[in-house]
Amino acid sequence: MLGPIDTVRLFTVNLKKSLDFYQGKLGMTPAVSDENVAIFDTGSAKLMLEVLEADSEEADDLVGRFTGLSFAVPDIRAAVAEMEGKGVPFDGRPELQPWGGALAHFFDPDGNVLTIVQYPLQD
Repeated sequence: MLGPIDTVRLFTVNLKKSLDFYQGKLGMTPAVSDENVAIFDTGSAKLMLEVLEADSEEADDLVGRFTGLSFAVPDIRAAVAEMEGKGVPFDGRPELQPWGGALAHFFDPDGNVLTIVQYPLQD
């Protein structure tokens, strides 16, 4: 039987620039880091940044795309305001979803699209 999701991989062509973003703007600290990879322990799953050659076919396919990766926050408007204050670019304002939560999409230095999500309050 499968266990919980352990690690989600994102790809970058510039690990230094990505580390500056994930550490400086998002406040994450790498648990492991070398010249090709950085792994952040986010609590329930790890986030791995992995370097690809900038002009490779693999980078063309995997860098700068919608990731489907979401970070949960208790107050999405406050999170967006704080992140924008640190220079994190968003593609728009938080949007309410038919299922009762809200989503906002932002970009890392490679153009990877990440999401913050506020789930509906439970009664």
